[in-house]
Amino acid sequence: MKMVKYATLTAALSCLGVSGLTSAQEVTLRASGSFQPDHSSSLAMERFRDAVSEKTNGEVRIDLFPSNQLGGASQQVDQVRRGSIFMSWSGPSFWTGVVPEIEALSLPFMLPDQERAFELVDGPVGDILSERFEERDVIALGWGDLGARHVTNSRRALNSIEDFDGLSLRMQPNEVHLNTFRALGANPTPLDIAELFSALQQGVVDGQENPYSIILTNRFQEVQNHFSDTAHFYDYVVYLANKDAFENLDPEYQEAIRTSMDEAIEWQRSYNKESNEAAREALIEEGMTFTPISDELRDEMREMTSSIIDSARERIGSDLVDMVLEDVGVEE
Repeated sequence: MKMVKYATLTAALSCLGVSGLTSAQEVTLRASGSFQPDHSSSLAMERFRDAVSEKTNGEVRIDLFPSNQLGGASQQVDQVRRGSIFMSWSGPSFWTGVVPEIEALSLPFMLPDQERAFELVDGPVGDILSERFEERDVIALGWGDLGARHVTNSRRALNSIEDFDGLSLRMQPNEVHLNTFRALGANPTPLDIAELFSALQQGVVDGQENPYSIILTNRFQEVQNHFSDTAHFYDYVVYLANKDAFENLDPEYQEAIRTSMDEAIEWQRSYNKESNEAAREALIEEGMTFTPISDELRDEMREMTSSIIDSARERIGSDLVDMVLEDVGVEE
């Protein structure tokens, strides 16, 4: 009877991004990420991997595949949901097709800094999003820091609102993001980050927007001339696992994974803040032209994108949008 039960468990886990079950119940879990190996989110996953191994006496092994090795961020969403990998780490915008309410985190010019950003996802709003993920058979293990997003391009400095006019800019697949830059007069195009460097290099798009550390670790400075401090959105890294695969693990393994992820995220948030600050200076040193956004231009951008809040309410519902606005103290 034990052999039948063991064989059934082995087969089930093998279908869910879990392999290598032995008589000691050793398991291997595959984790895929869309970030470069030297980005803080990937370094945090290395810490997570090592901590899980230590807490389980080597019985749980995490195999890491950063830099889109198993497919782009959009493919990773499907892989986690199907269970062909155990978990992923990526920007939450790639999950808006699964949990549309994520868009409420992306309202333009809403989050001024990291502290406010994590008060949001570490509180009731994060709890609601975790519930939405679980309803769709995904476990939210935690939220890391990506940082404020800034525009780069190969055509011109951004000194006025007119400088956005007609710029073709790569965006994540997030309607709030796309509508924000349409409102600014740009021509936003959704594109997976796995395709972005070549799109910039070949002139398919004029520019893109990302935190400084992403710009640097992806070497976008090699194909972009100008960057700024638009800080139009504040963004996260979300660490997500297949629900069935997670719940099929022994409870002590589940606890080791959750605890190890909490520890890794605590480190990542602090390290990433420092990384973004250092990356800005590195981009200047490597030859990019930095043009700070004036207070007047930022106010104009904020005014031109104010309608995005109402369009988000219409698309994803007002409850979570209003909760987010209240939590961060935004007055309309």
